[in-house]
Amino acid sequence: MSWSYLPHTEEDRRAMLSAIGVDTVEALFADVPAKLRLNRPLNLPRAMAESELVKHLQAMASENDNIRDYPCFLGAGAYDHYIPSVVDHVILRSEFYTAYTQYQPEISQGYLQALWEYQSMICEITGMDVANASMYDGGTALAEAAMMACGATGRDEIVVSGTVHPFYRNVLKTYGIDRDCKFRDIGYGNADGITDMTLLEKTVSESTAAVIIQSPNFFGNIEELKAIAEMAHAKGSLLVASVDPISLGILESPGRSGADIVAGEGQGMGLPISFGGPYLGFFAATEKLMRKMPGRIIGQTSDGQGRRGFVLTLQAREQHIRREKATSNICSNEALCALSAAVYLAAVGKKGYIETAGQCLQKAHYAHRKLLAIKGVDAAFNAPFFKEFVVRLSKPVSQVNSALLAEGIIGGLDLGKYYPELSNCMLLCVTEKRTKNEIDRLIAGMEAAL
Repeated sequence: MSWSYLPHTEEDRRAMLSAIGVDTVEALFADVPAKLRLNRPLNLPRAMAESELVKHLQAMASENDNIRDYPCFLGAGAYDHYIPSVVDHVILRSEFYTAYTQYQPEISQGYLQALWEYQSMICEITGMDVANASMYDGGTALAEAAMMACGATGRDEIVVSGTVHPFYRNVLKTYGIDRDCKFRDIGYGNADGITDMTLLEKTVSESTAAVIIQSPNFFGNIEELKAIAEMAHAKGSLLVASVDPISLGILESPGRSGADIVAGEGQGMGLPISFGGPYLGFFAATEKLMRKMPGRIIGQTSDGQGRRGFVLTLQAREQHIRREKATSNICSNEALCALSAAVYLAAVGKKGYIETAGQCLQKAHYAHRKLLAIKGVDAAFNAPFFKEFVVRLSKPVSQVNSALLAEGIIGGLDLGKYYPELSNCMLLCVTEKRTKNEIDRLIAGMEAAL
């Protein structure tokens, strides 16, 4: 007998049955007369995957009221990924949800272990040696990485690719004002939509503290991290990589590609879009840079009796270290959001993580192929991409998006607002949540709008 929603293995069940002195579950009902027992399977439809079941229930609910759940093809840093229901069930437990501030020494062992597990998972997917117990969001995590690179190298120049999220680049420059950091922006190839390597090589110098690259970048294209790492290291600079954690289910980890610091937005790991927050900044680095890391690190230890325990090992708060020694003055974290990410990663597991990334890749490429078959739609770039891509339209993006919205579809981002040279270009995102029917609706709506 299988109980898929009970967290017991066959061995667990055998042990429990043995403890109460019976051999089978059916033996528990021996006192119920045989004629009263159901001797056939329940007349129920086939079992559904959780994601299918939620969609089914939402469809039923929409028949009773005016609920509208439009398929979303908008990404650009906030993504509509599926969130297993177990995430909310865990984080809403009072031990987590109403716990005292998670940077105080008296934080509970349970929360410390949960954050230690989060750090371990971030290290595993990024290929880095150490991760902290979370940052505010992707933009500020990247800015903290830049400031740490300056502190670690003793240099004050940061080279930033033009394919990094424009909001992140604004945050970088805001952070750099009081630190007197110099930022040098470099462009991208008009054909491939990735960092211009020739220009990068000319720009990186012995004054460069770090090269900042996003991959997949703001256009969804995959950057050449290994080549960029070699170029940066040749000048004594660090490579800071901003990554989409979901992409690491199929792409080589930035640590293996030579990154020294990895930062990014963790919203896709179990956090809803929620009108823009709260989100989760994740941050990882090589062991050599560990003592320069912002925030706090949870460590594993043993107590006087040899029992496993967890402690706040490193804290870069002004209450704990001398200000001139600090590379950051960040005083808080996103512990509940970090817990959400840990629960998400544990729930989907290694296979689910790879499957999620694979579905994003395949569905995005399916949508891309179908869109390019429409008259009035052209590919803006030719580089490999993950789950986001850019198409050039024969009409203004705002006009096309209005037509799509009238059909109950949320279209893509108008890139012309941030890159004038990409006027009439739309950035589209396709996650694992998008069904073939929804993608086909997008294709039909786009064709009608053009």
